[in-house]
Amino acid sequence: MKPKALFNWSSGKDSALALYKILQEDQYEIATLLTSINKEFQRISMHGVHVNLLEQQTSLLGIPLIKMELPREPSMEEYQKIMNKTMAEIQAQGITHSIFGDIFLEDLRQYREKQLNTIGMQAVFPLWKQNTSDLIQEFLKSGFKTIVTCVNGTYLDKSFAGRIIDQQFLDDLPENVDPCGENGEFHTFTFDGPVFKSPVQFETGETVKKTYPKPKSNPEDEDEEYIFWFCDLIAK
Repeated sequence: MKPKALFNWSSGKDSALALYKILQEDQYEIATLLTSINKEFQRISMHGVHVNLLEQQTSLLGIPLIKMELPREPSMEEYQKIMNKTMAEIQAQGITHSIFGDIFLEDLRQYREKQLNTIGMQAVFPLWKQNTSDLIQEFLKSGFKTIVTCVNGTYLDKSFAGRIIDQQFLDDLPENVDPCGENGEFHTFTFDGPVFKSPVQFETGETVKKTYPKPKSNPEDEDEEYIFWFCDLIAK
């Protein structure tokens, strides 16, 4: 019997490619997807995609979805409490492995592995340490289609939000931006590809600016903000 696994689903391109590779390798039974949701806004954390599009997307994958609802700005203690409760419910299903689409962020991998080790689960990283330029080309050549839903204003301007990733998009990226956005430069919503029964139906709405305060290292520092641009997607 294949071990049962949880797949951590962000709705974006890295998740889609990682799932595609895992399904091709056929070493795990993907029992469920897990997605973190902002409870107040009913949107995927960081990606900004509304839950109704997430549900349409995952129904086209044909895999059950668990939505982990989080407060707007959870403390580490709140996050850990919700995560522990969710993972206990997942383990009760006989799930022993947790799969992620992370590529090269060492501290994030170590955090995930440490958290899972404490409850006797194993982490799996099908894209780990692969060249991100090669990965995005593989993603496109495999027939996936994805749209940019969020850009970090530190790296990219508003014009990149709402664009579908193609070769022109990649050519337009500044040199300091990873082609997979692995440093948080941008986030995406994947709406078509070999893992879907049919394309997700949506249209683009307005692009909005959101600001978040930067943590202060010194109480006397001037107020600074992170700027993000979100392109709203509307389910058809």
